[in-house]
Amino acid sequence: MSNVNAAVANTADTVSVTPQLIAGQARRLWIDSIDWLQGHWLQILVAVAVATIIVLALAALKSWGKRYCERQPVITGWSGVFGRAIARTNSFFMVMIAAKLVEGYADAPAAVSATVNFLFTVAAVFQAAIWVREIVLGMVEARTQTDRHGAEALGTAMGLIRLLVTFAVFAIALIVVLDNLGVNVTGLVAGLGVGGIAIGLAAQGIFADLFAALSIIFDKPFRRGDSISYDTTSGSIEEIGLKSTRIRSFQGEERIISNKQLLDKEIQNNTKRDHRRAKFVIGVTYQTPPETCARIPALLQEIVEAHDKSFVRAGFTGFGASSLDFEVEFDSPTADYASFYDGRTAVGIAILKRFNDDGIEIAYPTQTTFTAAPDGTLVMPYPQVQPVRQIDDGGAGD
Repeated sequence: MSNVNAAVANTADTVSVTPQLIAGQARRLWIDSIDWLQGHWLQILVAVAVATIIVLALAALKSWGKRYCERQPVITGWSGVFGRAIARTNSFFMVMIAAKLVEGYADAPAAVSATVNFLFTVAAVFQAAIWVREIVLGMVEARTQTDRHGAEALGTAMGLIRLLVTFAVFAIALIVVLDNLGVNVTGLVAGLGVGGIAIGLAAQGIFADLFAALSIIFDKPFRRGDSISYDTTSGSIEEIGLKSTRIRSFQGEERIISNKQLLDKEIQNNTKRDHRRAKFVIGVTYQTPPETCARIPALLQEIVEAHDKSFVRAGFTGFGASSLDFEVEFDSPTADYASFYDGRTAVGIAILKRFNDDGIEIAYPTQTTFTAAPDGTLVMPYPQVQPVRQIDDGGAGD
């Protein structure tokens, strides 16, 4: 039993951290550093000179980044993105680069080398996290600054995006640092994964609409003010929000639909039309002579071109139940709906007038009933009425 207690005591002495232990290791580090400086002063001077030049170059680059951001506060391209990232370079990171160069070239002792490697790892990883965050956020802003409406829509989401990006990159940076220091990060990674899944499941609707909003802002299937159609709804985009899009329908009411649900539909962007197409289906009576029917396609083309429309096609389409069917298609030269609407009305009235002038009768649904005689021959529905003969009764009524 005494041997076990002694072993436990020895183990406790080995792992315990006391002020005396810290002071001893600090003294050892100081002595090793003095010996190193005395034995490698020339290499250290050369390394310090090179490191100073590198630090000054990095400081000048950082200063340029700050001046560039001051001249162009609004990010509009890759130069602005990288300029802002460079401006966020940390001075501690630049110093540790210099220290790493000195330590590697001048053959530093183990204690000094371990200390420099530890500090350099921390500085490099977190500096990389800062750069990644600034580049990602800069890309998001640069993508939307060219579109004023996109920038307005992004303004409400930017705070949440910045929080999510910052949390993600610095969580990864912390794990990388701990892993390089020999810490077992398996439990931490598992905990973050479980927490992320829980948060994602709890807020999956919000995140889905948020990413859909970003997709609308970046991909630009439509913008604020565009006229769109989906399902049976048509209207103009009034606002693209963080969770939903507001559409003013042509009937006057405001329709609100979630961003994810809207992107799941087939959307027609009427604002991006380069023309509008109209089609008329016209039926003439079966009594119309074939020669007249043959002239109808050319006649329709003449009417369309007389109204400055782009003629597409016209022709006979089939034998209807009570009409010979023709159709004509033509395009409006612009996408303006009002102009298209008025032009379609004018062409339709002109067709009606020309058909009336040429004696071409437009058919309407008709049905004729025939009566069969006992011998199977057809009898017209309105046979000739026989005249009624007056019978003379010879004055019997007198």
